[in-house]
Amino acid sequence: MRYETLIKVLDRIREEAPTQQSTRYRPDSSDLEKVNQARARAFLHLFLKVMFGITEFQQRERTITDGTSDGGIDAYHIDNESKTIYFLQAKFRINEKNFESKEILLEEILCMDVNRILDGDAADEQGIDYNGKIKQLQREVSQLPDIARYSYRVVILANVRITSSSKLKQLTGGYAAEVYDFEKTYKKLVFPVITGTYFAASDIVIPVDLSSKNAGSKISYNVRTKASDCEITVLFVPTIEIAKIMDKYRNAILKYNPRSYLELQGHQVNDAIRKTILSNDTNEFALFNNGITMLSEETNINEKIGQKNKAQLRIKNPQIINGGQTSFTLSLIYKAHKDRAEEVFGDKEVLLKIITLDSTGKEDARLELIDQISAATNTQTPVLNADRFANEEFHIEVQQIIFEQYGFLYERKRGEFSVGASDGYVDNENIIERNLFWRIYYSANGQIDIGKQKKLFQKNKFSNVDLKNKEKFDRAMSAWWVLKAMRKNISPYAPQDPTIYAKIFMFVELFHEKGKPPLSRDRVKNLIGPFNGHWSAFVERIKAKSPPKKKAYIGPGGEPMIKIGQITSFRYSEGLRKDLMAFIQDARSPAS
Repeated sequence: MRYETLIKVLDRIREEAPTQQSTRYRPDSSDLEKVNQARARAFLHLFLKVMFGITEFQQRERTITDGTSDGGIDAYHIDNESKTIYFLQAKFRINEKNFESKEILLEEILCMDVNRILDGDAADEQGIDYNGKIKQLQREVSQLPDIARYSYRVVILANVRITSSSKLKQLTGGYAAEVYDFEKTYKKLVFPVITGTYFAASDIVIPVDLSSKNAGSKISYNVRTKASDCEITVLFVPTIEIAKIMDKYRNAILKYNPRSYLELQGHQVNDAIRKTILSNDTNEFALFNNGITMLSEETNINEKIGQKNKAQLRIKNPQIINGGQTSFTLSLIYKAHKDRAEEVFGDKEVLLKIITLDSTGKEDARLELIDQISAATNTQTPVLNADRFANEEFHIEVQQIIFEQYGFLYERKRGEFSVGASDGYVDNENIIERNLFWRIYYSANGQIDIGKQKKLFQKNKFSNVDLKNKEKFDRAMSAWWVLKAMRKNISPYAPQDPTIYAKIFMFVELFHEKGKPPLSRDRVKNLIGPFNGHWSAFVERIKAKSPPKKKAYIGPGGEPMIKIGQITSFRYSEGLRKDLMAFIQDARSPAS
């Protein structure tokens, strides 16, 4: 499943190619060799996009050197911020088995001519001139004014047998090397791009206009809390700068916000924000909007930048915890009017409150403080308790387990995969809504009474879940396909067959084999017919067992659990479990 997602991502990247690149990136789909070559090149695009935030296709394409006479270098990136020059070599595999098991030959790493290229040689050891992209790399390196401050790093996008840093250095000619094997590719490249959390902002700089600020650029206030000392900085900043930041970083800058990027759509407040920006040439926005709250690890304002009435605000590792709605809507306006953004946004400003946290304190206390700040400041649009639970470590671990072991996407935060879905990177059927997951998890593992409960995520009572018990998660993933096969509308809010979770339990008990991979979609489809026969036989057994006109499995309040002939409601009871297990025991056979 994860490999299929990778292919979807690569194919969408191929579609980004402009018309002049269509032959290379969008060959005839029947020509599998050329399609795979295009995917291999898109693999390099994926790395450059995720790791360095290069969103423009042509900007990435410019630094892809892969081709004849490339000196063993497939792409490069000069990072002026970290003062690092990266040299990439990638080996894309055309099927899942090879992608996850086949290793790059050590000779291929040795073929990287990093030293010769940096030494300025125009040709390889055989006297063959390097291609134009390699010579472009040489020119760009030679023109760096402070090249002495730069370091070099080799990145290998492939499975490598050698893991020792010192041995890898020997292969790369003495340069530090980083390996992105299949697991790291899924975790560090694929997952971030489908959640919109790639390329986290480390430092952002916002220009500030001082011409209308009589008391200077900011107000600062020091606060002592139980967790750490904080500094609160309050100032007005240009709305266009917030729009650009949100447009670039999306979910990556909403790590602690209870809402995700696209989940912020559809609220009336969006229309009000849009109208205030688009309908006014003046700065009513500064009066009408409540502002944005941002966390920072370090905040600096420099008013001495050689420009009259101008200053610069620098924020380290920024995170928006309140005002995501405002930021999101501003980014949509910016995206829709990029060609005249300066005119649209004009001199309109928004209040920005920056909370600079002391990063030297205890991490647990710091995170608790962040949660408290988030809960206290998110009042503009209602936030469910469940949204606040979404950032707990438990749910982050569940999400990792489900993606890394099964390739599915556990939606712990509402709308967090909307970016990937809207970009065509993932199918909605691979996204499992958080409440729905826990219903099938408990039902598949015999706790039907819990599985039937509503708002499981909002109750957040998961202390009985053992994250290391793989068998229980295997059963849950089998149950996912069972549920999809039995219900046309997979939404947890759709009208339900009252027996659905009992059926899930019976199906998993009958056909899921302990220690084996979860049931596949096709396997479940093939078993639906035999299962329906079993279920009918179970109901007939209950009918035969119960006296005429009597109700079976009476609940604590006297309500019927099972009526003769049909099941009207379903509450877990020990008697029901015993009958289910007895029937399942009788129904099991090697042929099943």
